[in-house]
Formats: sequence, C-alpha cells, structure tokens
Amino acid sequence: MAKYVEALDDVFAALADPTRRAVVGTLGPGPASVGNLAQAADMTLPSFMKHVRTLEACGLIHTAKSGRVRTCTLDRKRLEVVDRWLDEQRALWESRTDRLEQFVTKPRRTS
Repeated sequence: MAKYVEALDDVFAALADPTRRAVVGTLGPGPASVGNLAQAADMTLPSFMKHVRTLEACGLIHTAKSGRVRTCTLDRKRLEVVDRWLDEQRALWESRTDRLEQFVTKPRRTS
C-alpha cells in the first residue's frame, strides 16, 4: 500500500506542472523526440530536460537515445495508478451521493 501511495504522489507531483502535462498529452498518440517536444515549450533545452527527467523519474515516460536523437515514449501502464485512485474516489463519492439522495427523497416521519 505504501508503494502505491508513493507512486501516486510521484505521478501527481509530475503532472502538477503544465509543461509536463503538455508533454504527456503530446506523447498520447505516440513517441516524439525531445527536440520536437521542446519546440512547443517556451524555455531553453536544459530547462526542458529537467521536465523530461522528472517525468522519467516517476515512470510516466521512457527515453531512448539513437544517435543524436532522444525519443520519449509514454508509459500508459503508469497512468493506471491514477486511474485506480480515481476509481476509488468515484466509488466513495457515488455511495455518499446515493445516501444523500435517499435522505433527501425519503419522506420523513413526524412524531
């Protein structure tokens, strides 16, 4: 359980930054080179590489170097950590709203 919570924290921390969210969104359809990803960001390449390293450290992306080109690939399995957490939250809140609906719609007994 602790490993799951730590992984979830790492993924959410990585996704807290808009540049990193944009990278994940860009990689959704398929791999892209760091150079192509960096063009969309309004920063220097060394600054952009910090974002790439953060995404790689939490497991959201993998990079591979072929010659002079470093290619990034999204690891969709890592997003399952977030999906699982969202499923848990959804179930919790649906049960709460179901109870609230019953409370509101049930006729009250007057004494």
